[in-house]
Amino acid sequence: MVRWLAPLAVMLALGGCASQAPEPAAAEPVPAKSSSKPVTRSPGLSAEAQRALARHGIQPHDTSPLTLESRCTHVNEIGTATDLNLAVAEGAVSQFAADVTMKGHGRCHFALADFKQEARTPQVLLRHAKDAKCTVRMWREQREQVTIAFNSCEKSCGGRAFDYLWPILVESRTGQCF
Repeated sequence: MVRWLAPLAVMLALGGCASQAPEPAAAEPVPAKSSSKPVTRSPGLSAEAQRALARHGIQPHDTSPLTLESRCTHVNEIGTATDLNLAVAEGAVSQFAADVTMKGHGRCHFALADFKQEARTPQVLLRHAKDAKCTVRMWREQREQVTIAFNSCEKSCGGRAFDYLWPILVESRTGQCF
């Protein structure tokens, strides 16, 4: 008798976790507990989920189309040098060239001519034309920074550079990278 009680309890617990269909997206402000500025509702999140996030001071990512211009260079404390030229308007990438040199490990080079844009929102998605596994994604972090991340792009790098490649962060107001 005890053997069938455990699976029954699990099924009842999981049944209680069933969710309703998400509400349509709206640009309705949701007050945040720890922030004085309103949070814009994200598509696909119910009002209840928005309230739960706000209670914990968590703001959902801004999924509006990305607009950003950056021409920057940066060398960090360990000698990784980044050179970025980027222009994105309403999620459409018109310029993208990134060179990242990892001191003692090699260099990675990315150019828009080698990629095809597959998505504008919720993240900009570029896929390498000759290496379908290689993708570059760009998204806004809490309206202050933009992250440019590289996935499975070993062929765009020399030596063991890809093993040491981190995302590039760009300050959205100034275009400065770090």
